[in-house]
Amino acid sequence: MALDSLMVKIAVIGVAGVGAQWIAWRTGRPAIALMLIVGILVGPVSAMIPHEFFRGGLINPERDFGALQEPIIKLAVAVILFEGGLSLNFRELRQAGWAVMRVVVIGVPVGWFLGTLACHYGAGLSWEVSALFGGILVVTGPTVIGPMLRTLRVGQRASNILKWEGIVNDPIGALLAVFIFAYITYGGSGTSIAAISFDVIGSTFIAALLGAALGWGVTWFFPRGYVPEYLKAPILLIIVISGFVVADIIQHETGLVTVTVMGVVMANRPMFSSQALRRFKEDLAVLLISGVFIMLSATLDWEVIASFQTTSPDPIEGVLRFAGFLVLLLFVVRPLTILISLLFSSVPWNERLFIAWIAPRGIVAVAITGLFAIRLIDYGIEDAEALIPLSFGVVIATIFAHGFSARWWAQRLGLDQGPANGVLLVGANRWTIDFGELLKKMDIPVTIADPSQYALRAARRRELDVYRGDILDEVTQENLDLGQFQELIAATDNDAYNALICDDLGPEMGYDSVSQIGTDRDRAPYHSRGRVLIQSGPTIDDLLKCEDADWVFTRTKITEKFGVEDLKKNLDPQALLICVLKPDERLLFYSTDARPVVEPGDIVVSYAPPETPREQLEKRERPNTPPAAEPA
Repeated sequence: MALDSLMVKIAVIGVAGVGAQWIAWRTGRPAIALMLIVGILVGPVSAMIPHEFFRGGLINPERDFGALQEPIIKLAVAVILFEGGLSLNFRELRQAGWAVMRVVVIGVPVGWFLGTLACHYGAGLSWEVSALFGGILVVTGPTVIGPMLRTLRVGQRASNILKWEGIVNDPIGALLAVFIFAYITYGGSGTSIAAISFDVIGSTFIAALLGAALGWGVTWFFPRGYVPEYLKAPILLIIVISGFVVADIIQHETGLVTVTVMGVVMANRPMFSSQALRRFKEDLAVLLISGVFIMLSATLDWEVIASFQTTSPDPIEGVLRFAGFLVLLLFVVRPLTILISLLFSSVPWNERLFIAWIAPRGIVAVAITGLFAIRLIDYGIEDAEALIPLSFGVVIATIFAHGFSARWWAQRLGLDQGPANGVLLVGANRWTIDFGELLKKMDIPVTIADPSQYALRAARRRELDVYRGDILDEVTQENLDLGQFQELIAATDNDAYNALICDDLGPEMGYDSVSQIGTDRDRAPYHSRGRVLIQSGPTIDDLLKCEDADWVFTRTKITEKFGVEDLKKNLDPQALLICVLKPDERLLFYSTDARPVVEPGDIVVSYAPPETPREQLEKRERPNTPPAAEPA
């Protein structure tokens, strides 16, 4: 197989995109920024390498995919928006509902107006092109907001406003561009604005009806057994693509409305297998975001960027105009849009200021701009050739400016809730309550969840945070922010339920962050669905027997002179090592197949029988007695 074959190119795009997301997860950097960098590296930067293999760039989407490039990007954006719509549950609007309405109803026209002024007076574009690009700029985009919010904890209200704005405004921005494009291309032929508006609004209404009908149909057919489980995900994907194509045939870009409405309808109607379908769409969206963003950033051409000209023939003045436009967009257009939209609202000022700064643009903005730029160039519209480099300049500037400053700005505004360092203990019993009390003494936030109010009484008496409800209930997961917990331990007296918790919440929290108490050895090995806590894997009955024998939790700080092996020698042979607390408040738990690496400065938590007076005397006479060891 030739190294320059299309299969090799597709593999490179996949490795580059997913690899960038993995590096972003490991380093805590914005994923979209790293994907942009990687896309530029495999695109225009690789074209500079004097080797036959890199001629024209390792990835050159126009050369490699040809006419398939545009439909690939459009279909990928459709699936991404549908997946975003699936996350828009109306119950999230209890806190942010009116704010989201204001940002959409007031913010879109204000943002369009201010963006048009910035394009005309800042970038020097004609009024027609400025109005079209100003409409596109109201788009923020779930492809950028989603990865950014995964790394931030700023509260549900601010997160929901940004998420809803990004997903809802995407099709709205596309429709504004459709309206202006229709006016530019047909306005001179005698077609009135009223006729153009009626055409765009009518086709949008039909597209929304189509999306609602498809969403309702899927949620009606799937639960009634008309589709087997193994075909639900493929059929749903085909329905999304087909609905998008049908609406797009009626009117360009209205397919985005269809898939978004379809996702919202499905998110708010009961449907079996919804979790499995949502995970399938999330996995697919991650792949598509990775691939499409690599392709788009690889299309950057240094000659196109360098040839960007404004009304001034002076290149230096052109660059200054371009920089001035970005400054207007970042520091004037976005802040004014949000502050005007949320004026006299109940949203606190620190959240308003945070939202006013966060507005990165992503795939949808670039894809829509590129699509209309090509068409406007064909019509001979002045300044149309400047749209592509402008759109990439906006994407690059906003991703780096907002992506790398979001956490810093949230900290300055007092919104950053810090890393997730809490522990969720499912099942209120004597062992979980004693363990929770120890974690609280170690300044680790802990919550005990149980559906029984009676079982939670003892935890309340110890002044522990509790949550009454079934952890697998959808309402519980909406009211209890799982993002605040670094670890979940299922410790109920039902082995199958513990395994089910790990199986259900593992994909959301990460399978390395969920554990369960060991199973009854006389029953089926349900623990195959989750990590089994503690090296010997004791059952909840075993641990409760230890409670009856007055076992205690102890914490011991490891030093250069007193290592973990010394600790084991000083502990009772029956003692159990539970977890290790790192200096950065990370908890690493012992399990049947995991042994945390213990280093000086770490604190080891153990669970051991109470010491007799004789044992205490013998320990005091030993040379390497741990001075930092103390009971819970």
